Amino acid sequence: MAGMDNSAPKPNKQPTRPPRKIPRKPNPASLERAALHYLERFASSAENLRRVLLRKVERAARHHEDIDREAAAGWIDDLIARYRRTGLLDDKVYAEARTTSLHRRGASVRKIRLSLAQKGVAATTVEAALEDLGERVEGDVELQAAIALARRRRLGVYRLAAARADYRDRDLAALARAGFSYDIARRVIEAEDEAALIALVDAE
Repeated sequence: MAGMDNSAPKPNKQPTRPPRKIPRKPNPASLERAALHYLERFASSAENLRRVLLRKVERAARHHEDIDREAAAGWIDDLIARYRRTGLLDDKVYAEARTTSLHRRGASVRKIRLSLAQKGVAATTVEAALEDLGERVEGDVELQAAIALARRRRLGVYRLAAARADYRDRDLAALARAGFSYDIARRVIEAEDEAALIALVDAE
């Protein structure tokens, strides 16, 4: 229409999110499907898988008042027990693989213990996995992990030479927070160069 001002900005329309799908009531078959789907994507301890499935039941219970949580927990216990018998779940294998992976990424022994404990792995199984790691890795396990973390986070010798002195205390603190002793942290951060780090490992 003549004389009408069409230059006024139009209000931005926020995209509408589709409504969240209401979870179905759990049953033994649906819980097994969920368990297998999870295990296809992630390695897991028995207790961790139990927690994942229990959370699924709890989410469904928020929408369905007639869900029997005790019955669902029983189905999950039966499922976990069967998977353990068939070897689909094996905390020993899981702990050994997880320990190796974390060590390669630069996790300290303390960090590895904490990570596995959070996944519900028994302390005896954790200690056995750490003992196995010590037998397979030549030299000081902690020292090698600290070097791996320094390399991954570009600490110490992996920084630009001009910045090393300014970041010394910060780099020491980073290794300390990761669970390494002051002695290990100091040896890694104060090494003259990467060749000196290699010499440290070879000397163990």
